[in-house]
Amino acid sequence: MMRNLSNMMCLDIYLESLDAKEAIKIKKQIEPSIKNIKPLLSWDIANTRHSEVSKKEMDIQKIQAFAKKYNWKNDIDAIFLKHHFEAIVLTDSLEKIMWVNEGFTKMTGYSKKFATNKHPSFLQGKMTSKEQKKELKSNIKKGTSFELAIINYKKDKTPYNCLVKIFPLYSNKITHFMALETQVK
Repeated sequence: MMRNLSNMMCLDIYLESLDAKEAIKIKKQIEPSIKNIKPLLSWDIANTRHSEVSKKEMDIQKIQAFAKKYNWKNDIDAIFLKHHFEAIVLTDSLEKIMWVNEGFTKMTGYSKKFATNKHPSFLQGKMTSKEQKKELKSNIKKGTSFELAIINYKKDKTPYNCLVKIFPLYSNKITHFMALETQVK
């Protein structure tokens, strides 16, 4: 009676995620009923992976628009094909934040509005080592791409380990820097 379709007020689709044996077992327990058919009141299909992919595609398109505007010679598509990211931070050549994606807000708790025009060092704190800071500055001065693990701080002051991949962006000279960031456990 409990699994009779006529008694169901809401249908959550999850059968696709079951293995074949589980699906057959569940299917046998559901009794089809023709009499007293009630209308479906709720239908919910969530594809969070698709929405995350769409957000990342939009982030990449935004960076591509900046690339066109500033005539960067970097192969932006190749960068995104080779490197995973959660957050993107785009700075000018003086390292002042111009743009961050939603992933940055999700990772740090800081809004785009708050981060804009600040130096990324506002994310650093007492557990960020002097060596990490020195290595970061040194690599930026070299003007080459690099990767660095650093301890940053969220808005709520929680420290987190962050893998930062920084790419100098250039036309005739370096005009911007892009950081692709991933929180690591």
